[in-house]
Amino acid sequence: QVQLVESGGGLVQAGGSLRLACAASGLTFSTKTMGWFRQGPGKERDFVAAISWINSGTYYTDSVKGRFTISRDNAKNMVYLQMNSLKPEDAAVYYCAATRWSFAGRRDPNDYNYWGQGTQVTVSS
Repeated sequence: QVQLVESGGGLVQAGGSLRLACAASGLTFSTKTMGWFRQGPGKERDFVAAISWINSGTYYTDSVKGRFTISRDNAKNMVYLQMNSLKPEDAAVYYCAATRWSFAGRRDPNDYNYWGQGTQVTVSS
């Protein structure tokens, strides 16, 4: 079955960096757009970034542009989220997700077919 397993979360001070990783299995990774979403306590799950399988085109939510970078390694079935200059408002559970859609700008979680269990990111001020 499809599995998406996130890693790399943790506690970091504001201004610090973390690199999240997502290992995918059980799906044709090279034909899936991969996304990262986050959900804070009592909040909805929000789009963070995505990378298309067609041309590796990327999309980011405005609040992380210039600070976060999404990338993928099709040979390893991995997707990454490099997070720099972290802010307390970036704290959340971060989820990896996969969709058959080729357009990476789809931000609705309902457009994604597969999800990981999430990894916690905590940012201290």
